Amino acid sequence: MPSQLVNDTFRLEHLPHIWCPGCGHGILMRDVAQAIENLGLDKDKVCIVSGIGCSSRAAGYMDFNTLHTTHGRAIAFATGIKMAKPEMTVIVITGDGDATAIGGNHLIHACRRNIDLTVVVFNNNIYGMTGGQYSPTTPTNEYGTTAPYGNIDNDFDIPALAIAAGATYAARGTAYHASQTIKMIEDGIRNPGFSLIEGVSVCPTYYGRKNKKGNAVKMMTWQKENTVDLKRAAGMDEEDLAGKIVMGVFKNAPREEYTAKYQKIIDRLGGMK
Repeated sequence: MPSQLVNDTFRLEHLPHIWCPGCGHGILMRDVAQAIENLGLDKDKVCIVSGIGCSSRAAGYMDFNTLHTTHGRAIAFATGIKMAKPEMTVIVITGDGDATAIGGNHLIHACRRNIDLTVVVFNNNIYGMTGGQYSPTTPTNEYGTTAPYGNIDNDFDIPALAIAAGATYAARGTAYHASQTIKMIEDGIRNPGFSLIEGVSVCPTYYGRKNKKGNAVKMMTWQKENTVDLKRAAGMDEEDLAGKIVMGVFKNAPREEYTAKYQKIIDRLGGMK
């Protein structure tokens, strides 16, 4: 029997999902659903928006108002929803390629505006749906179908990118550390401004196989053993942190939100009639 959370927050007729066995995206999707449930949000006032990619299939499985949009444009569509209905809780589920490659410009400007969106990036370090091409988060020297001799690019630090662009909440969790990641998503939803939570996923089919990371169990075990809490990381040197995942809340500093500022203009103009 499905759990109560599944009954309450998923479209059972669309399950089981299409993700490969061992993919971390199912865990991260459940984390989003659990965070919404924990906050007691009205389902009719929640909208899940996604773009294109493995992660973006989540919108079709989740029983809320949902919008499955074009590649890289999830944040743009979500911005329109939030501007039209600022009372809605708008959550974007996106991937590392969808959010930081083709959608990168939308990401940085949503951060800059500080519009009240919660963006959860399912980062599996690869383009999984379209054949294993390297992405903006594929680590340097790792392999993909479009990097058969190793990736020479530096990889994005997604929370750092969001902070530099103006996000007021930025955090990183992992598929293994579910309870911590759920709490980060909850706090991101509570933040009255732009929130980004990176969820480090695992992709045994493309990223793991191409880079000889082993099966899903080995990849999750590696994640468990190589994730460092932010407070502990502060006392470690750069050499000890090499190759580690630093998990935690990197910024939580609310400031005036975009739709609230926009409403002030509307109210001021209304008083000029």
